[in-house]
Amino acid sequence: MAEQREEAVIVIGAGPSGLATAACLHQLSIPYTLLEREDCIAPLWQKYSYDRVHLHLPKQACALPLMPVPDTYPKYPSRKEFIQYLNDYVSRFSISPRYRRLVETASYDEVAGKWKIKARDLGSGDAEEYNSRFVVVATGETCDPKIPEVEGLHSFTGEVLHSTRYKNGEKFVGKKVLVVGSGNSGMEIALDLANSGAKTSIVVRSPVRTTVPYSYSYRW
Repeated sequence: MAEQREEAVIVIGAGPSGLATAACLHQLSIPYTLLEREDCIAPLWQKYSYDRVHLHLPKQACALPLMPVPDTYPKYPSRKEFIQYLNDYVSRFSISPRYRRLVETASYDEVAGKWKIKARDLGSGDAEEYNSRFVVVATGETCDPKIPEVEGLHSFTGEVLHSTRYKNGEKFVGKKVLVVGSGNSGMEIALDLANSGAKTSIVVRSPVRTTVPYSYSYRW
Protein backbone atom coordinates (compact mmCIF):
# COMPACT_ATOMS: atom_id res chain seq x y z
CA MET A 1 0.00 0.00 0.00
CA ALA A 2 1.24 3.46 -0.89
CA GLU A 3 2.36 5.72 1.95
CA GLN A 4 -0.18 8.50 2.52
CA ARG A 5 0.54 11.97 3.90
CA GLU A 6 -1.69 14.96 4.59
CA GLU A 7 -0.43 18.54 4.24
CA ALA A 8 -1.91 21.99 3.71
CA VAL A 9 0.36 22.61 0.71
CA ILE A 10 2.41 20.41 -1.61
CA VAL A 11 5.27 22.19 -3.39
CA ILE A 12 6.73 20.38 -6.41
CA GLY A 13 10.30 21.34 -7.26
CA ALA A 14 13.15 22.57 -5.05
CA GLY A 15 14.63 25.14 -7.40
CA PRO A 16 14.69 28.83 -6.44
CA SER A 17 10.91 29.25 -6.89
CA GLY A 18 10.09 26.17 -4.81
CA LEU A 19 12.50 27.25 -2.09
CA ALA A 20 11.02 30.74 -2.05
CA THR A 21 7.52 29.29 -1.66
CA ALA A 22 8.70 27.00 1.14
CA ALA A 23 10.34 29.89 3.00
CA CYS A 24 7.18 32.01 2.84
CA LEU A 25 5.03 29.10 4.04
CA HIS A 26 7.48 28.49 6.88
CA GLN A 27 7.35 32.16 7.84
CA LEU A 28 3.56 31.95 8.05
CA SER A 29 3.62 28.62 9.95
CA ILE A 30 1.73 26.87 7.15
CA PRO A 31 2.58 23.14 6.97
CA TYR A 32 3.85 21.93 3.60
CA THR A 33 5.82 19.19 1.90
CA LEU A 34 8.43 19.97 -0.73
CA LEU A 35 9.02 17.24 -3.32
CA GLU A 36 12.13 17.19 -5.53
CA ARG A 37 12.92 14.45 -8.06
CA GLU A 38 16.69 15.06 -7.91
CA ASP A 39 18.95 14.47 -4.89
CA CYS A 40 19.69 18.13 -4.15
CA ILE A 41 18.17 21.60 -4.15
CA ALA A 42 18.44 23.71 -7.32
CA PRO A 43 19.67 20.83 -9.51
CA LEU A 44 19.86 23.02 -12.61
CA TRP A 45 22.46 25.13 -10.81
CA GLN A 46 24.23 22.33 -8.96
CA LYS A 47 24.30 19.54 -11.57
CA TYR A 48 23.35 20.87 -15.00
CA SER A 49 25.07 24.23 -15.46
CA TYR A 50 28.50 25.04 -16.84
CA ASP A 51 31.36 26.22 -14.66
CA ARG A 52 31.57 29.84 -15.80
CA VAL A 53 27.86 30.67 -15.53
CA HIS A 54 26.93 33.78 -13.54
CA LEU A 55 23.60 35.40 -12.80
CA HIS A 56 22.67 37.46 -15.85
CA LEU A 57 20.73 39.97 -13.78
CA PRO A 58 21.94 42.08 -10.86
CA LYS A 59 21.82 40.19 -7.58
CA GLN A 60 19.06 42.42 -6.18
CA ALA A 61 16.72 41.18 -8.91
CA CYS A 62 17.50 37.53 -8.13
CA ALA A 63 17.22 37.57 -4.33
CA LEU A 64 14.60 35.26 -2.87
CA PRO A 65 11.93 36.57 -0.45
CA LEU A 66 12.88 37.43 3.13
CA MET A 67 16.65 37.19 2.59
CA PRO A 68 18.74 39.51 0.39
CA VAL A 69 21.86 38.35 -1.41
CA PRO A 70 24.84 39.29 0.82
CA ASP A 71 26.45 42.68 0.26
CA THR A 72 29.81 40.91 -0.02
CA TYR A 73 28.72 39.17 -3.23
CA PRO A 74 29.52 40.86 -6.56
CA LYS A 75 26.77 42.45 -8.65
CA TYR A 76 26.56 39.31 -10.80
CA PRO A 77 27.26 36.31 -8.51
CA SER A 78 28.99 33.24 -9.85
CA ARG A 79 27.45 29.78 -9.92
CA LYS A 80 29.34 28.83 -6.77
CA GLU A 81 28.23 31.99 -4.93
CA PHE A 82 24.59 31.61 -5.91
CA ILE A 83 24.54 27.96 -4.80
CA GLN A 84 26.02 29.01 -1.46
CA TYR A 85 23.29 31.66 -1.13
CA LEU A 86 20.62 29.00 -1.80
CA ASN A 87 22.16 26.63 0.76
CA ASP A 88 22.19 29.43 3.35
CA TYR A 89 18.56 30.17 2.47
CA VAL A 90 17.57 26.53 3.06
CA SER A 91 19.30 26.56 6.43
CA ARG A 92 17.75 29.83 7.54
CA PHE A 93 14.19 28.73 6.83
CA SER A 94 14.59 25.07 7.87
CA ILE A 95 13.64 23.76 4.43
CA SER A 96 13.83 19.97 4.20
CA PRO A 97 12.80 18.67 0.77
CA ARG A 98 11.85 15.05 0.19
CA TYR A 99 14.43 14.18 -2.45
CA ARG A 100 14.18 11.64 -5.26
CA ARG A 101 10.41 11.99 -5.41
CA LEU A 102 8.97 11.85 -8.92
CA VAL A 103 5.44 13.26 -9.08
CA GLU A 104 3.47 11.07 -11.49
CA THR A 105 -0.08 12.44 -11.24
CA ALA A 106 -2.02 15.27 -9.63
CA SER A 107 -5.81 15.31 -9.58
CA TYR A 108 -8.37 17.42 -7.76
CA ASP A 109 -11.14 15.71 -5.78
CA GLU A 110 -14.15 18.01 -6.04
CA VAL A 111 -16.01 16.22 -3.25
CA ALA A 112 -13.17 16.27 -0.73
CA GLY A 113 -11.92 19.67 -1.90
CA LYS A 114 -8.36 18.39 -1.96
CA TRP A 115 -5.57 17.58 -4.38
CA LYS A 116 -4.38 13.99 -4.60
CA ILE A 117 -0.72 13.70 -5.56
CA LYS A 118 0.85 10.39 -6.53
CA ALA A 119 4.64 10.25 -6.41
CA ARG A 120 7.32 7.60 -6.52
CA ASP A 121 10.40 7.31 -4.36
CA LEU A 122 13.11 6.88 -6.99
CA GLY A 123 15.40 5.30 -4.43
CA SER A 124 13.15 2.51 -3.20
CA GLY A 125 10.59 2.50 -6.00
CA ASP A 126 7.78 2.78 -3.45
CA ALA A 127 4.60 4.64 -4.33
CA GLU A 128 3.51 7.58 -2.16
CA GLU A 129 0.26 9.54 -1.98
CA TYR A 130 -0.20 13.07 -0.68
CA ASN A 131 -3.42 14.95 0.03
CA SER A 132 -3.42 18.74 0.22
CA ARG A 133 -5.65 21.77 -0.18
CA PHE A 134 -3.15 23.50 -2.44
CA VAL A 135 -0.45 22.50 -4.92
CA VAL A 136 2.39 24.75 -6.07
CA VAL A 137 4.11 23.56 -9.26
CA ALA A 138 7.65 24.98 -9.28
CA THR A 139 9.34 22.61 -11.72
CA GLY A 140 10.56 25.35 -14.05
CA GLU A 141 10.18 25.73 -17.79
CA THR A 142 13.61 24.23 -18.58
CA CYS A 143 13.71 21.30 -16.18
CA ASP A 144 14.00 18.66 -18.93
CA PRO A 145 16.81 18.86 -21.51
CA LYS A 146 15.70 18.37 -25.11
CA ILE A 147 17.75 17.68 -28.21
CA PRO A 148 15.66 18.40 -31.34
CA GLU A 149 15.31 15.91 -34.14
CA VAL A 150 17.91 16.80 -36.75
CA GLU A 151 18.24 14.81 -39.96
CA GLY A 152 21.49 12.87 -39.97
CA LEU A 153 22.28 13.48 -36.32
CA HIS A 154 22.08 9.79 -35.42
CA SER A 155 24.75 8.92 -37.97
CA PHE A 156 27.10 11.71 -36.85
CA THR A 157 30.31 10.07 -35.62
CA GLY A 158 31.34 12.88 -33.28
CA GLU A 159 30.04 13.69 -29.82
CA VAL A 160 26.62 15.30 -29.40
CA LEU A 161 26.36 17.15 -26.11
CA HIS A 162 23.38 18.98 -24.61
CA SER A 163 24.26 22.22 -22.83
CA THR A 164 23.22 20.68 -19.49
CA ARG A 165 26.15 18.26 -19.81
CA TYR A 166 28.72 20.90 -20.72
CA LYS A 167 31.03 21.98 -17.89
CA ASN A 168 34.01 23.69 -19.54
CA GLY A 169 36.13 23.64 -22.68
CA GLU A 170 39.11 21.66 -21.38
CA LYS A 171 38.50 18.51 -23.44
CA PHE A 172 37.72 20.47 -26.62
CA VAL A 173 41.08 22.20 -27.05
CA GLY A 174 42.02 22.17 -30.74
CA LYS A 175 38.76 20.46 -31.76
CA LYS A 176 36.05 21.73 -34.06
CA VAL A 177 32.87 22.41 -32.11
CA LEU A 178 29.52 23.63 -33.46
CA VAL A 179 27.19 25.34 -30.98
CA VAL A 180 23.52 25.31 -31.99
CA GLY A 181 21.53 28.22 -30.62
CA SER A 182 22.31 31.74 -29.45
CA GLY A 183 20.47 31.99 -26.15
CA ASN A 184 22.35 32.80 -22.98
CA SER A 185 23.78 29.29 -22.73
CA GLY A 186 24.72 29.01 -26.40
CA MET A 187 26.50 32.37 -26.53
CA GLU A 188 28.34 31.87 -23.27
CA ILE A 189 29.38 28.29 -24.06
CA ALA A 190 30.62 29.39 -27.48
CA LEU A 191 32.75 32.07 -25.82
CA ASP A 192 34.02 29.59 -23.24
CA LEU A 193 34.99 27.13 -25.99
CA ALA A 194 36.79 29.82 -27.96
CA ASN A 195 38.65 31.00 -24.87
CA SER A 196 39.66 27.39 -24.18
CA GLY A 197 41.22 26.95 -27.61
CA ALA A 198 38.45 25.13 -29.46
CA LYS A 199 37.71 25.90 -33.11
CA THR A 200 34.25 27.20 -32.41
CA SER A 201 31.36 27.92 -34.77
CA ILE A 202 27.78 28.84 -33.89
CA VAL A 203 24.52 28.34 -35.80
CA VAL A 204 21.69 30.80 -35.21
CA ARG A 205 18.17 30.15 -36.49
CA SER A 206 16.78 33.67 -36.01
CA PRO A 207 18.38 37.12 -36.23
CA VAL A 208 20.44 37.94 -33.16
CA ARG A 209 18.99 40.72 -31.04
CA THR A 210 21.19 43.77 -30.95
CA THR A 211 19.11 45.80 -28.52
CA VAL A 212 19.43 45.38 -24.77
CA PRO A 213 16.31 43.75 -23.25
CA TYR A 214 14.61 45.86 -20.62
CA SER A 215 15.37 43.26 -17.96
CA TYR A 216 19.08 43.90 -18.42
CA SER A 217 18.85 47.65 -18.05
CA TYR A 218 18.32 47.89 -14.32
CA ARG A 219 20.25 50.63 -12.58
CA TRP A 220 21.14 50.21 -8.91
